[in-house]
Amino acid sequence: MTRPYTTVADVLRALSRLTRGRLFQGEPAGAARARSPHVVWKSSGIPGKEVLEIPGLIVGKRDRPVRRVAMGITLTENAIELAGAMNVDLLICHHPVADGASAGGVPLSQYLGLYDLALIEVHEAFHGLHPGIPYLHGLDVVFRDTSFGGIPGNVVVVGEPLPEVRRLGDIPARLERFMGLGREESILEAERAAVGTSAVESAAVATRPRILLGRPDDPVTGIIQVFPHSGTRPEHLEALVTRFPWCNTVVASISRVRAGAPLVDAAARMGLRFVLGNSHAMEVFENWVPLAHALAALLPGLEFLIWQERVSVVPLEFAGSPDLREYAADIARHLLGEG
Repeated sequence: MTRPYTTVADVLRALSRLTRGRLFQGEPAGAARARSPHVVWKSSGIPGKEVLEIPGLIVGKRDRPVRRVAMGITLTENAIELAGAMNVDLLICHHPVADGASAGGVPLSQYLGLYDLALIEVHEAFHGLHPGIPYLHGLDVVFRDTSFGGIPGNVVVVGEPLPEVRRLGDIPARLERFMGLGREESILEAERAAVGTSAVESAAVATRPRILLGRPDDPVTGIIQVFPHSGTRPEHLEALVTRFPWCNTVVASISRVRAGAPLVDAAARMGLRFVLGNSHAMEVFENWVPLAHALAALLPGLEFLIWQERVSVVPLEFAGSPDLREYAADIARHLLGEG
């Protein structure tokens, strides 16, 4: 007899299929002993701040019925609260989660349990599975490595430019079209009008694609795509140029580098062009919208919601309502011992 509902286990099976069997199938308690390249410790060497990435079920029971699924890149207390308010059953997050850091300073199971939320994380199990991010940035991929230089998660991609990417300026223009930067600008202008200042900025618009080295009409012969936050160093760039000498353009994705950064200086020494591509603010569109479509095809009875967490910045003097600003001034006096 066919079961009349979908469970967390069904979603895990679908994810396992889409990730080519990379998900960790056991319980989180046994993950540290797992011999999987996708179960990875991430550490800066700061005592107590490392985290073990476990692509699989983190919180919840496998037999839990699921109707509504939230797809998000990074778990925050905002995401948890919105999921609770919208009667979500399951959160699928890209980035690894951790007690406290991902749940408003409290244990994950405690906060998620409050709203009966199950949670799956994916991260390294999803890297390198599709050509979408290189495609968006104008690459026809010829080489990919997700652990370049022996560094887990250090993703590099090399490709020939797509036919529609002939000049350097075609790359940022292509990204702005795909990412709908015009819509993001409209949302930002509406927020500026509501707050009453043009000083409001948003992550999506402030980190829009741009050229660091080169001119818009420079020809593109080959592209090296790097993700600086994952550990890419100048020597990695030098090794890639040696191996693929026909490449004349570097595209930095997900994270940013500034003019004068070691990677940019190395590119300049080698006569390369350098483009800042999409930032992390756009990864929900690059990775999670396609994954949600694939899951929806395998699990047609579920409702999938995309958790786009917009981040904006407001000058202190414009933060909050007039009443809130008066409240904040009173509390500040209390904190300063003046009230």
